[in-house]
Amino acid sequence: MIAASSKLRQIRVGPLFRSRQSQQLPVVSCTCIRKHSSTIKDAPELVVENLDGALTGAVVIGLNRPNSRNAFSRNLLALFEDAIKKVQFDSNIRVLILRSMHPGMFSAGADLKERATMTPAEVGPFVSSLRASLRAFQNLPVPTICAIDGVAVGGGMEVSLTCDMRVASDDAKMGLVETKLAIIPGGGGTQNISRLVGPSLAKELIFTGRTISGKEAARLGLVNHSVPQNTEGDAAYQRALLLAQEIVPQGPIALRAAKQAINSGSEVDLSTALSIEQLCYAMTIPTKDRLEGLTAFKEKRKPNYTGE
Repeated sequence: MIAASSKLRQIRVGPLFRSRQSQQLPVVSCTCIRKHSSTIKDAPELVVENLDGALTGAVVIGLNRPNSRNAFSRNLLALFEDAIKKVQFDSNIRVLILRSMHPGMFSAGADLKERATMTPAEVGPFVSSLRASLRAFQNLPVPTICAIDGVAVGGGMEVSLTCDMRVASDDAKMGLVETKLAIIPGGGGTQNISRLVGPSLAKELIFTGRTISGKEAARLGLVNHSVPQNTEGDAAYQRALLLAQEIVPQGPIALRAAKQAINSGSEVDLSTALSIEQLCYAMTIPTKDRLEGLTAFKEKRKPNYTGE
C-alpha cells in the first residue's frame, strides 16, 4: 500500500450507484482511500493494495502507466505476473479488483511503441507471455472485478474480459479494435467475448472494430453494471468496491468452489457440469466454515468465516 497523503472518502450505497440492470442496494458505508494524483505518479507501474475495514479480504491491483495509457510493457507485465502469483497463494484474499489509477483510461493493451522496438524474435515470446499471464489471471481462484473508468480497447478490453465481473462508467469506451490494424484479438478476446454475448454479436463487434460506451456494454451484457461518471472520474471503481463489499462476507472456500464449478462447468455438457458441481460442493462439506455458517444461522448472528 502507498504510504503517503490520502483523502478519506465515506462511501454510501444509494441512488448514485444504482445499476440499470439491478435493484438499488441497501444502504451501507465503508471508508476507502482515494490517493492524490501526485502520489500515484510517483508509485510503481503496478500498485497493489490490501483493503481493510468492511473490505478486509479485498485486494486492488491498479495499473499506473498514465503516459502510455496503461499499456502493458515488459516491466508492467513482469509486475503483473508477480502480483498474480502472490494472489494465487494468498488464502486471505476473497475478492480482487483490477482498475486504473488514473481517470479517463483503463488500458490500451500491449505497448505498441515498445513492440516496434522489438526484433521479430522478441515479439513472439512477449506475446506468449502476455497471453499466458492473462490466462493465469483468469484462472485465479478468487472472484475478480474489473473497474473500467475510461478507455478499454484492444488488449485493454481483453484484459477486462478475463475478469469474472465488469463494472463500467456510462462514458467508458470499450472495443476489440484489432481488425483495424489488420490483426485479430490475440489475448483471448475472440473466445471470451463470444462466451459472454454469443458468437453472432461477438463477430459483429470484432468484424467492425466497433467501440461502444459503458452504457451500451451493459445493455449487451458485456459488463455487469454501468454507472454515471463522477467528478473524480472513478465511478466504476467506487461501484466495484460496493460489489466487493457484498462478496467479502461470504465463505471464502465457498467462493472459490463456486467459481471453479461455474468456470469448469460452462465448458462441458450439462451432465458433466453437474458432476463438477457435485465435486466442488463436496469441497465445502468438511470445512469449519460450513459448521460456522450453520451455527450462526441457528444463533441468528453474522458468521465469522476463517477460510478453514
